[in-house]
Amino acid sequence: MKKELLARSENKCELCSAEEDLQIYVVAPEAGNHADECALICKNCQTQIEDPSQVNINHWRCLNDSMWSSVPAVQVVAWRMLNQLKNEGWPQDLLDMMYLEPETETWAKALIVEESERIIHKDANGVILKGGDSVVLIKDLNVKGANFIAKRGTPVRRIILVKDNPEHIEGRINGQHIVIIAAYVKKTK
Repeated sequence: MKKELLARSENKCELCSAEEDLQIYVVAPEAGNHADECALICKNCQTQIEDPSQVNINHWRCLNDSMWSSVPAVQVVAWRMLNQLKNEGWPQDLLDMMYLEPETETWAKALIVEESERIIHKDANGVILKGGDSVVLIKDLNVKGANFIAKRGTPVRRIILVKDNPEHIEGRINGQHIVIIAAYVKKTK
């Protein structure tokens, strides 16, 4: 498959045209069983796609060219990155110009969760919590069924977010796996 992708891309990243550190990127939710479900991209692009904290906005000006690719997988990645960066101004302009075939557009939107549908967990200070965060209790909690009181200041590491309830998180205290009201915790660094 890599030979087919190298030929299709002319040995360049299909997003930014870099010629080094090229690798196969499977465009989710596809399985990557065929070259049509993949893009050949450089390590720099892959790192920024997979870790939004690493995004260099100016790097993605390359999408001005790659968004016009005839390869649906490349179009999907370009559309997703432009959508992620649309608050910067110029990406929204490119999105407004971009046309995707209906099936390609469905593919591009497959993993997008509308802001209104996203469940956001916040601690007592309004800080957004993520799965795996560490928190500390800000008040004594009577743990029902376990017959102990979790004291204020007790750390809870590697929390789990309750998917359907933004007010609850899960964690371990004194070896017990319990549900905790998010408003009773404060995120630690």
